[in-house]
Amino acid sequence: MEVIAQLLITFIATVAFGIIFSVPKRALLIGGAIGMVTWGVLQGGLYFGASSVFSTAVASLTAAAAAHFLARRIRIPVTTLAIPGILPLVPGSRAYFTMLSFVEGDYLRGLEFGVETMLRAGAIAAGLVFALAIFSYGKGIGHRYEPNR
Repeated sequence: MEVIAQLLITFIATVAFGIIFSVPKRALLIGGAIGMVTWGVLQGGLYFGASSVFSTAVASLTAAAAAHFLARRIRIPVTTLAIPGILPLVPGSRAYFTMLSFVEGDYLRGLEFGVETMLRAGAIAAGLVFALAIFSYGKGIGHRYEPNR
């Protein structure tokens, strides 16, 4: 039951974020669903013993791939769905604890939190870039049709 509650709260938070940032109405529920699935993938990876960075990368790839696929289907920009989709992955609490540790003078713990924060942020970026590479494969200049050949 706890998992269902987490997924529902994630969906509501993602939709609320979309409302605050003026996501089009037709994309709000889709963005919320992508955010919910992303959170589920992250928690599933952690449950099965994967590292937090790897789980974040896989969840980010899932969010970006779903955003690319669905954005093409409903003809809206990918970022309209990708940003709400990766919202549950953002390591905000880790960044907070990084700063708190430094302020309290616990530099080693602050460094530990800081490195994990940066690795998670890099994993989010890597998942987004990898999905972009997958969905833009074959669209380069050398792959275009030229009728005069």
